[in-house]
Amino acid sequence: MSRNFKKGYFVRGQFVAEGSELDIQLKAELKGTTEQSRTDLKRESTELQHLGEQLMVLGADRFAPLQLPEKLVDALAEAKRISNFEGKRRQMQFVGKLMRALPPETLLAVRAALDAQHHGSAQDTLALHLAENWRDRLVTDDAAVAQWMQQHSSTDAQQLRSLIRQARKDAAAQAQAQALVKTEAGAAQRQSRAYREIFQLVREHLQQAAPASASAPASASSSASDADFASTRHELH
Repeated sequence: MSRNFKKGYFVRGQFVAEGSELDIQLKAELKGTTEQSRTDLKRESTELQHLGEQLMVLGADRFAPLQLPEKLVDALAEAKRISNFEGKRRQMQFVGKLMRALPPETLLAVRAALDAQHHGSAQDTLALHLAENWRDRLVTDDAAVAQWMQQHSSTDAQQLRSLIRQARKDAAAQAQAQALVKTEAGAAQRQSRAYREIFQLVREHLQQAAPASASAPASASSSASDADFASTRHELH
């Protein structure tokens, strides 16, 4: 038995019943949503939603210059506050919808800001490992002290050597105490004050040297810095 359609409309003199295959086809053509375009739209929506999720952790110094619409800023702030899984999922879908309304140049600026933060974080991590590497070498290897002073001559040599001596004494005392008292396996060992101060000293001098290296890539200072980073990458991997 054929289905009777009571509601509909006429297209070029032909009656089109609501819900019929022809109705669905005409509405899809009107919206430009063929199966392929629907897939593309879903992919774009997912990508923009993911972009919105990354915006939630973008630093304020990079977020503010984007000058995003107030409605999107509020939606992102609300998404941060929501802890319920389903609620956050729905909110992020809303964020994705708002992201689709952004002009291409704004989306380009968003991607550039996220990319800059990602690479900046990677460089910060590498710099941290470099400082840790230098600290450990200074405490355990006398030759490393001469190498450090050659590359960072502005360092207070007397202060550095005094901290190294103290760090070594503290390490020896800690090792002796551990030999007498059994500690739990894997228990974190508290580092001495001198050990932490060496790290701070090293990190400060490396940060001071970084701008000089960037402005003078052909200098001996830059070459030494590049060698340090190369050594750190090698040891980390």
